[in-house]
Amino acid sequence: MTATDTLRDLFSIEGKVAVVTGGSRGIGLMIARGFVQAGARVYISSRRGDVCEQVAAELSEYGECIPFGQDLSTVEGAERLAAFVAEREPKLDILVNNAGALWDAPLEEYPDSAFDKMWNINVKGVFHLTRLLLPQLRAAATLENPARVIVVGSADAIKVPEWETYGYSASKAGVHMLSRHLAHRLAAEHITVNVISPGAFESKITSGILGTDEGRQEMIDYVPLHRIGTPEEMAGTAIYLASRASGYLTGAIIPIDGGMTTHG
Repeated sequence: MTATDTLRDLFSIEGKVAVVTGGSRGIGLMIARGFVQAGARVYISSRRGDVCEQVAAELSEYGECIPFGQDLSTVEGAERLAAFVAEREPKLDILVNNAGALWDAPLEEYPDSAFDKMWNINVKGVFHLTRLLLPQLRAAATLENPARVIVVGSADAIKVPEWETYGYSASKAGVHMLSRHLAHRLAAEHITVNVISPGAFESKITSGILGTDEGRQEMIDYVPLHRIGTPEEMAGTAIYLASRASGYLTGAIIPIDGGMTTHG
């Protein structure tokens, strides 16, 4: 085996089984596409079943992608997705908890319902699905090659955001701590839990800002590296966390934000 082969094997996820929630668009789609192209069998979920099926058909041109439309803001939705996966997969190597939502409104107008929505999908959805898929994660986990849980947090959970997203930033900070708690609890079972905290990437959540020339330029000016993140950079970070290369990493929060969180 050559040095190149060894390095390729270190970052390989070929033959792995993965679930990516919110996998039909934005950051979830970036990760799901990267996983499929890297040779994993990938289950994607989203609230829009028709969109989920369409995206899965497109990704299936590169490999295996199985859709399942489901709303993960309720425990019943998480139960249905977990049952769908469990019926088909005795082992689950990678769970990517990406499904989430954002609410932006002025302080005086920020509704109580926004906090409920943010908490239900951004925090409880992560907790319930991880808990429900533990049998499959445990079946895949070994001392040398742990099963992986990857949680998509936010740079807004690390620094105070410039925008009025109170329930979103608070819930993402909550999921950061939840992930560290899960990492500590599950380490003895050879399951790692790490967080990707994105900054400016193209997604529905950022469309309100990046959807106009003025907003896009404002964001670019705010990011120290002066650009928007690429799908390849997001996929590459997720593949690292899913591969043997990150086997000794757990409880980490990785800002992939062009330096946004260096603002303090």
